[in-house]
Amino acid sequence: MIPISGWTIMCLAVPAKVLEIKGDKGVVDFGGIRREVSLSLIDNVKVGDYVLIHVGFAIQKLERKEAEEILKLWQEVSEALST
Repeated sequence: MIPISGWTIMCLAVPAKVLEIKGDKGVVDFGGIRREVSLSLIDNVKVGDYVLIHVGFAIQKLERKEAEEILKLWQEVSEALST
């Protein structure tokens, strides 16, 4: 967390599924939204893996079950905020 003028700002990482790999770049899926990200910070990433993305970089591999649980929680937060 980063304190800024009395506010605390939290940096977030979001799970995504790797769809394509092109060298040290990859195309990932964030629930239907595709983005190109850097895979240069982690080793042995394969198509089908789940990774945590932070500011355009994959920073950690996730087990599928863990990624699905996090995505479910994000969906619940999104629904709660939209009501």
